[in-house]
Amino acid sequence: MNCSKIGVRREDKYEWERRAPLVPEDAKSLDEKGIEIIVQSSPNRVFTREEYERLGISVKDDISVCPVILGIKEIPLAALEHNKVYVFFSHTVKGQVYNMPMLQRILDLDCTLIDYEKITDADGRRLIFFGNYAGLAGMIETLWALGRRLAWEGIENPFTEIKRALDYPDLAAAKTAVNQVGKSINSAGLPKEIAPLVVGFAGYGNVSRGAQEIFDLLPVEEVPPGELAALGELRPTSNRLIYKVVFKEEDMVEHREVGRSFDLQEYYDHPEFYRGIFKRYLPHLDVLINAIYWEEAYPRLVTKGDIKELTAKKTARPRVIGDISCDIEGAIECTVKSTDFDDPVYVYDPVNDRALVGVEGNGPVIMAVDILPAELPRESSAFFSEILRDFIPGIATADFSSDLDGCSLPPEIKRAVIVYNGELTPDYRYLKEFVE
Repeated sequence: MNCSKIGVRREDKYEWERRAPLVPEDAKSLDEKGIEIIVQSSPNRVFTREEYERLGISVKDDISVCPVILGIKEIPLAALEHNKVYVFFSHTVKGQVYNMPMLQRILDLDCTLIDYEKITDADGRRLIFFGNYAGLAGMIETLWALGRRLAWEGIENPFTEIKRALDYPDLAAAKTAVNQVGKSINSAGLPKEIAPLVVGFAGYGNVSRGAQEIFDLLPVEEVPPGELAALGELRPTSNRLIYKVVFKEEDMVEHREVGRSFDLQEYYDHPEFYRGIFKRYLPHLDVLINAIYWEEAYPRLVTKGDIKELTAKKTARPRVIGDISCDIEGAIECTVKSTDFDDPVYVYDPVNDRALVGVEGNGPVIMAVDILPAELPRESSAFFSEILRDFIPGIATADFSSDLDGCSLPPEIKRAVIVYNGELTPDYRYLKEFVE
């Protein structure tokens, strides 16, 4: 199979999705290496037809001549074609029920599926991701939600000056706005009703670092998790500062066997040996940012029971949970649904186990937009494309008519091949039970 033609499909899962896996400049650089890029026309993509065509890249409605198709989000069943090589975030490796029909269709059509999420180095570190931009946009969105929640509580606050990420022309403008709020807090202080204001970050990877990049534009003092409960006793606090707590695995769980200390590798290998202890922090957090990777085997960070217990005590904390990871009823069990740009938050009502529109009601506000990088479409696409560009020649020159071992895919890409010519590859055969 000659894979020198690479198609970039339009994104059609969400009307708000405006990103592109290859930006015009990177498409041109590949074209100059003899790899023809054909971009499918799109009314929503942040990069216009003219931006691609100006650099000599073809934009067409039909990209069926391309044996390799690049996308970002899942591809509708009707759009899948026989014997194609698809590269996108498939959201299938956890056996996600909602994507099993798509995976089955890929198998039935003898396609090959390469998932960006599984493109890793030899140590398992992800090489292609949007995570930092999810964190950047998610923090902006969460601060916006905090402003609205406090206003509903009748508390005048500077966070009402922050808009949603998609309402700024670019990331620089959003950062300027957050910085201005920081200056206001530094000079006038926060209302006494919410001081000291504490924001917790669960996780310390790309997503968390992106969120902290925005948060650190405010006047911040970091507090160790162990000192959170005694904040104000162990150290003086100020309404001209916001307090930040970053939680690692050893802060969020404990060994089930009394007296056994935390061991990170054991936790990864045997999470069932551990239980969650995060509920002890919740009464001390105004805002929680969830930026951890989670699977069913791991303890939950926040349970519905935790929130029900806090609400019964009539505590205002936590006011807002920015669930950037957005696993439905996952690490944050009260994330009962994901949200879109036009309706980004809801209140979780623990008494009736339901989501209430907006920021009003008893229970925390949940921000659960699951395509956060699309709120910063131009910057996040450019970041992603610059990384992806270097992997495209390895895909374009591979021999997909050979078996997987002999197809000459680079090892980083080969690790991400979930389906090869209609068959689940050895590392992903466990998905057979989920498909069935």
